[in-house]
Amino acid sequence: MFGLRCSVDKATMACDKEVAMHVVTHHTLEELQHLQDHADRPALVLKWRAVILARRGWFASDIAEALGKSVRTIQQWVGDYNREGLSGLRDRRGGNRRYLSDEQEQQLREHLDALAKDPHQGVRHAGELIPFIEQHFGVTYSLSGLYELLHRLGYVWLMPRPRHEKNDPQAVEAFKKTPLRLCNGSPRNIPANASKCGSRTKHASGSKAR
Repeated sequence: MFGLRCSVDKATMACDKEVAMHVVTHHTLEELQHLQDHADRPALVLKWRAVILARRGWFASDIAEALGKSVRTIQQWVGDYNREGLSGLRDRRGGNRRYLSDEQEQQLREHLDALAKDPHQGVRHAGELIPFIEQHFGVTYSLSGLYELLHRLGYVWLMPRPRHEKNDPQAVEAFKKTPLRLCNGSPRNIPANASKCGSRTKHASGSKAR
């Protein structure tokens, strides 16, 4: 299934060559699976599933058949992801709507940087920011919406903090650089050895709290 294959046209007996799709490594496979597991819309689930299958070496025609989409659509989704990563798969019909003002985003950056510099912080998951943002800014984010916000602000994932001051001080800076190894959830309807874990949020990507 990997590399190059030749599909023979039964009518002409000609060889139709197809190359496995190239996927830019914006995320690990584990992270892609986690993002699909926490996608807040069925359409986004399909897009993540297409990227995951392409990352595993599937051909575009096989992915299209498995997901009930055209080859062109699959190529477009993977191309969008290759160019823009997480943001490339979001629905753009409503535009790139922002739910926080410039001032609020700056306040959030300062909060994240303060957490990164505090050696006494324990394990901190990105989802813990959801109630903080809701309390301080009146906006409710889903986990996938929060990941998109953090990505746009220049943060990758939130990761475990050092538990003792004697730990390597350079680990503090990893807050914005090194991905947290999240629980390995199996993509829906895609075979995987690991089982799902954790819960899913039911909020929209970002909405004003009432």
